Amino acid sequence: MVDCLEDDVAGMACVYGGPFPRGADVEHGCEQGENARFKTGWGPSEEIWVQTFYMDAVEVTYGAYQACVAAGNCSPAKPAYQDYNRENQPMVGMSWFQARQFCEASGKILPTEAQWQKAARGEQGLSTPFEGVEEVSCDDAVIKDDAGRSCGVKKGKGGQPDKGRTWEVGLKPAGLYGLYDMAGNAEEWVADWYSTDFESCGEACQGTDPQGPCDGADDCPDHDKKMVMGGSWYWPSSHAHGWHRRPHYPANKPYHHFGFRCAATVAQAEALAAQPAPVEDVEGVDGAE
Repeated sequence: MVDCLEDDVAGMACVYGGPFPRGADVEHGCEQGENARFKTGWGPSEEIWVQTFYMDAVEVTYGAYQACVAAGNCSPAKPAYQDYNRENQPMVGMSWFQARQFCEASGKILPTEAQWQKAARGEQGLSTPFEGVEEVSCDDAVIKDDAGRSCGVKKGKGGQPDKGRTWEVGLKPAGLYGLYDMAGNAEEWVADWYSTDFESCGEACQGTDPQGPCDGADDCPDHDKKMVMGGSWYWPSSHAHGWHRRPHYPANKPYHHFGFRCAATVAQAEALAAQPAPVEDVEGVDGAE
């Protein structure tokens, strides 16, 4: 395992490499239709290794994505509903392909499911990004609770206020590695093709830095769905776990309000650290720790 860099990487946190128990051997009554339809499993729990990497401290924001579009480096995309387009709200509604395009244009990568779980759960394989918290509440994350979706914050434009909306990124406490919103706010695309569970995935989901089915190749016969991780403002705390997984079609049809964040290898992070600091920063969110 390589060390984290001595210098900070703006807007990213270092996730130390090593083993961790990915997956979970749990009974979970998931309310999401895709998981019921495709019989998604959460395990088996198994030790895997990931190399040291960097992860965006916050979900990619609407403002950052639109700046990429304006620069000609990203294809146009916007949320389908109103009240999701504040500058610092998570960018949602883009396809998996557009999420990957943004990360590549930024000198980064879309994280694998293994990387995402390590960042959300740490070396101990915690259930949530917060030590000692088995199930998050609105003290920790933007989820649905007794007050309603979005911790009771209603959507202010476009009707159907009870559907709620995402919050601006970084307003809930940071979890492991100084990462924000790894539970709740927006569910996040990751790189892997979907497999029903890790046993059916086999060797491609084992060992060190597994890439998932077909080892992450663009062409993956008999696989037509990508992975989405974590919980969201729309779903209750039972979905806001570091092991929670969900399949969806990479074209994002039918449409869902998924977000994403980028990762970087240590080599990519070193190149990013050598660049001038970005002009725009999210207020109240620190860089790498």
